[in-house]
Amino acid sequence: MRDVERLLQLSAATTRSLIRAGFVNPERGARREYRFSFQDLIVLRAARGLLQAKVPAKRIRRALESLRRELPDDAPLSGLAISAVGDHVVVREGDARWQPESGQYVLGLDVTVEDGVLRVVEHPREPLSAAPAAAAPPDWFSQGLALEGTNTPGALEAYRHAVESEPDNVAAWTNWGRLLHEEGRTQEAAEVYQRALERAGRDSLLLFNQAVLLEDLGDNGAALQAYQSALEEDPEFADCHYNLARLYESLGKPQYAIRHLGQYRRLVGPESR
Repeated sequence: MRDVERLLQLSAATTRSLIRAGFVNPERGARREYRFSFQDLIVLRAARGLLQAKVPAKRIRRALESLRRELPDDAPLSGLAISAVGDHVVVREGDARWQPESGQYVLGLDVTVEDGVLRVVEHPREPLSAAPAAAAPPDWFSQGLALEGTNTPGALEAYRHAVESEPDNVAAWTNWGRLLHEEGRTQEAAEVYQRALERAGRDSLLLFNQAVLLEDLGDNGAALQAYQSALEEDPEFADCHYNLARLYESLGKPQYAIRHLGQYRRLVGPESR
């Protein structure tokens, strides 16, 4: 789940909601962890693209639910091209384009005004010629992932560039702070997490990592609050329940520790007990 979150920059809560709705069906590993197929990643990437296009989450869910009902049970969503037109979800199946919510087909149109005359022309499906594409900007987040483990300074620099170019990229902020923490640069990590919350907003994994750092800094009260905030964002965050159980036990509050340990065991399943 965390690898998917880092690669696709899709929150764990969103991914779990798509799993519960049956849009993706990952297998379970030996420790009950999710194991996603390539086809699952295609669907999750489509969902991320819709969110980045500012399509409301409820509309995405309704559209995907409608689409799932229309397709045979054995037809994967990964075989379709799913994109956004304005704030609507549009599916492309061959040459056809349609909205799964309404079932209406959509035409690709070029609209121009010449000498006061409105002209509406369906644009060609395959352009005869295309201007050379502009060079794509560096994907600093992917570079950071690739450099972790072999070039830590390079990975840190890549994540810094990533958040400068995309301040709302919560995965880049999270990885930057985590890597600083692993390098023992705890104060820098604390500053990164705080800036991330201000610029990218609350995120369960970001808050969890901040809580782990606060524990290492000896601020158990703030760590407790950060763990609780992480669970507000994702109540099914198993590792967060486990850490809260351990922290409550160290603070002499066994009743709270037992409750969160029970939640952890429920979420990870009997194989991990």
